[in-house]
Amino acid sequence: MAAKEKQILCVGLVCLDVINVVDKFPVEDTDTRCLTQRWQRGGNASNTCTVLSLLGAPCGFMGSLAPGRVSENLPDVTSEDFRKIDLSLYKWIHWEGRNASEQVAMIHQVEQFNATVPAEHRITTSVEIEKTREELYQLFGHGDVVFVSKDVARHFGFNSASEAVKGLYNRVKPGAYLICAWAEKGADAMGPDGVFHSNAFPPEKLVDTLGAGDTFNAAVLLSLCNGKSIQESLTFGCQIAGRKCGIQGYDGIV
Repeated sequence: MAAKEKQILCVGLVCLDVINVVDKFPVEDTDTRCLTQRWQRGGNASNTCTVLSLLGAPCGFMGSLAPGRVSENLPDVTSEDFRKIDLSLYKWIHWEGRNASEQVAMIHQVEQFNATVPAEHRITTSVEIEKTREELYQLFGHGDVVFVSKDVARHFGFNSASEAVKGLYNRVKPGAYLICAWAEKGADAMGPDGVFHSNAFPPEKLVDTLGAGDTFNAAVLLSLCNGKSIQESLTFGCQIAGRKCGIQGYDGIV
């Protein structure tokens, strides 16, 4: 396949989000009448893939799918599952941090593939470390781009995105970019060429923040995939995430 036809693959969770709308945030241990309810497909990797598709990127999702709308205990993708895919179809693979040891093994498979092909056919890798789970922290050392959440940054004692990327950068592999978004404070990144920042782009009216982080990740990795600089990509990510916060769901994001 020509390089421009290759896809971005997102590996991780797809789930069902049940969203209840109320007139104000509930007080603990009280009953609150629900104004409306909607069900929508969710999961970090699934949401990221949705946004990539809306932004016009050829993309694919790899995860466990249920036969119906509701299911329990779906297994995470294993390295053996991953071994069955044709890596030559992809230009970028993004992992939502879940079963980290298996995901590290998947990244090693990509590294082995990259060692056998010309530079222009090598796959760029990225990982997202969102949850404060010790097992996930091994992912810091893998991936050409590492997204770390505000919650994880705070878990390590950092109080801003700037502090986080500087304080955690020694955990990533040489040459990688570490990126941290901090809601209305924007986002920061650090790489071999320095530290970068973008302000947030809040909507006129805040409507729905569910999936804003996944939207940011999608926009950043697509921009980088298209050859833009880290500064341009950080700004684009904040712009698209801000736009998403002004709409319900994802329709109308572009």
